[in-house]
Amino acid sequence: MSVKAFEKISLNSGLTLKNRCVKAAMEESLGNEKQQPDGHIERLYRRWSAGGVGLIITGNVMVDKLAMTGPGGLALVDESAVEAFAKQAKAGQQDDTKIIMQINHPGRQVYRKMNGKVLSPSAIPLDLGKHSKLFGTPRAMTEEEIHDVVQRFANTAKLAEKAGFNGIQVHAAHGYLISQFLSPLVNQRDDIWGGCLENRARLLVDVIKSIKAVVSASFSISVKLNSADFQRGGFDVDEAQQVVEMLSDLAIDFVELSGGSYESAAMQGITKDGRTLEREAYFLSFAQQIAEQTTLPIMTTGGVTQLSTVERVLENDIELVGIASALAFEPALINKWQEAPQFRANILHPSFTDKTLHALGSMAIVRRQLIRLGQGKQSQKKQCSIFTLVRDQLRSARLTQRYLTNVKR
Repeated sequence: MSVKAFEKISLNSGLTLKNRCVKAAMEESLGNEKQQPDGHIERLYRRWSAGGVGLIITGNVMVDKLAMTGPGGLALVDESAVEAFAKQAKAGQQDDTKIIMQINHPGRQVYRKMNGKVLSPSAIPLDLGKHSKLFGTPRAMTEEEIHDVVQRFANTAKLAEKAGFNGIQVHAAHGYLISQFLSPLVNQRDDIWGGCLENRARLLVDVIKSIKAVVSASFSISVKLNSADFQRGGFDVDEAQQVVEMLSDLAIDFVELSGGSYESAAMQGITKDGRTLEREAYFLSFAQQIAEQTTLPIMTTGGVTQLSTVERVLENDIELVGIASALAFEPALINKWQEAPQFRANILHPSFTDKTLHALGSMAIVRRQLIRLGQGKQSQKKQCSIFTLVRDQLRSARLTQRYLTNVKR
């Protein structure tokens, strides 16, 4: 049995985790018509907090109800939602588990059918080939809109603390808005928000500073950052290293390193620039390179299914290991590892060769498991990829209509 995997760790804010295994973010799409959590999410989070993880990072919570990654998502923008989120926080804090809320703005990665705000540093649309029309056409943000987004992140963080969460994680990866500002491919501005890396990282830095100004010193702040975009000419590991140093100066708790975007779904093991990822812990080599150059605790996530992978990651200067899809199929995976260290979670994968369909299919398969867990059911051992994707798209259409009917513009 791994010793370090089950060791405690105390972070800069004073937050202490009972072990190094983290439930990484997965978008549950279980929000109600108010974009708030209800009993389904509470049941799901109780399963995870009772399952042995030291820390839970929630699925991304939006800072703007008009800028959602999907119709079943969550948004925390005002006091009226605090009570519902407080129940989610409590559900995720069983058995000394800690929970932090991942907060996010999708930027240009907003489905066209959502009819929402589609913002980006520059007016450059997503390039998904024949699937590009799935997403709205972005417009370049004004200075006023940039400052508005900064304040929205701070507001959501403040409300998350009021709801009882142990901290927040700012999502600056996977091609969402802050990641778009970091990317030299998407950010082609010629003002203080574009050009050199210091300017491209300004939004992220300002968001962190604004959050620190409105929350207590003991409230955990972390960042999810791409180790690389895995697109030629995009944000890469050398720039990621420099951004980590900027974050180190801000004394946050840790940086989670991931990779990719909707255009290059490296977070699902698919790259657009031809680079090969690890079979498990996809971004380990990139994370190790960065961890060697910083004292800031590093976490990495991507495809972990077995304890031996956790051990290998922790032996490479990484302090925390994120586990996502495996916990959709085995919510008590960490407890199982303590009893049977050789146990391996089985993750179902789609059979599509089209990269975009593969990415959508992967999310649909995991989402179906999360829905089942939220209903109090067990996860499934077999699935038909086509049936699951079609079912997911039909559900999305119903949720989209609900969103369009209920959201106040």
